[in-house]
Amino acid sequence: MLRRRFAALAAAALATLAAFAAPSALAQERTMRIWVGFPPGGSADTIARLLAEKMKASLGQNVIVENKPGAAGRLILGELKRMTPDGQNLVLSPSGATVIAPWLYPNLGYDPIKDFTPVARIVTFDFAVTAGPAAPAGDIRSVLAWMKANPARANYATSGAGTVPHFAGLLLSQVAGVPLTHVAYRGGAPAAQDLIGGQVPLMVDTASETLEHHKAGKVRILAVTGSQRTRALPDVPTLKEAGINIEADAFFGLYGPPGMPAETVGRIDRAVADALRDPAIQERIYGFGLVPNHGSAAQLGETQATHLKRWEAPIKASGFKAE
Repeated sequence: MLRRRFAALAAAALATLAAFAAPSALAQERTMRIWVGFPPGGSADTIARLLAEKMKASLGQNVIVENKPGAAGRLILGELKRMTPDGQNLVLSPSGATVIAPWLYPNLGYDPIKDFTPVARIVTFDFAVTAGPAAPAGDIRSVLAWMKANPARANYATSGAGTVPHFAGLLLSQVAGVPLTHVAYRGGAPAAQDLIGGQVPLMVDTASETLEHHKAGKVRILAVTGSQRTRALPDVPTLKEAGINIEADAFFGLYGPPGMPAETVGRIDRAVADALRDPAIQERIYGFGLVPNHGSAAQLGETQATHLKRWEAPIKASGFKAE
């Protein structure tokens, strides 16, 4: 009798433990994927991996990063809109794909407002205007004056046509009254190499592309395009401080498929916020010349809408047509 009672109690205890363990086991079996539309090693990929590692503990499940490069991040966004809205597939996207591309591609393949669920704003950043050895010594205004006097050499490099830096450079040309010619490269690294080599005198792109070269004295970051100075470059003025009335910044946002439940969005957003509070992660992000700047789903949506409106007129006025 006692043996049977003990066996019954033991079975009940095991059932209770199994009931408590089941949700955790189920969570571990499911894998959240953060998709990045660029190759491994870049800032978007690195930030996604920093987030994924920290979010594992917060969410109690596996979180991995998948890379699917193509069309400057647009390819994976086109696929995201068709994924199941259960929170297990997200895309970390730079703002170029959600606020610039819609004005360039009539057949983009997605609506940046209707086809995604904003989850969280991750970082914000501006751009650096960098001079190479082909440009004369001096500040941003004197370099622009030299370029105006030498129109055949008035070129600026960026990481690609149709990017935010491309149109930031066009804004600089318009506001400063200097006819700058855009030279598009396939990435910031080759653009920076030609800047260092003297093939182009000026470059407009993220500070991370030229920061180490600036520190080594190979190039000179003359100004940044944001509303305030960059933490990594406290001695470099903004364009506004230099008397050129331009602000141009960008952001990374985390998006899910359309129709994600608010509860799921909130749960992921809290995990993101927790990750971005980590001092080690903050320092890594600052090291890229970016600013950890968490924003809720609503704030990401507002930021995106503001940037969409901001870039419409300059892009249309430029006459640029995406191929």
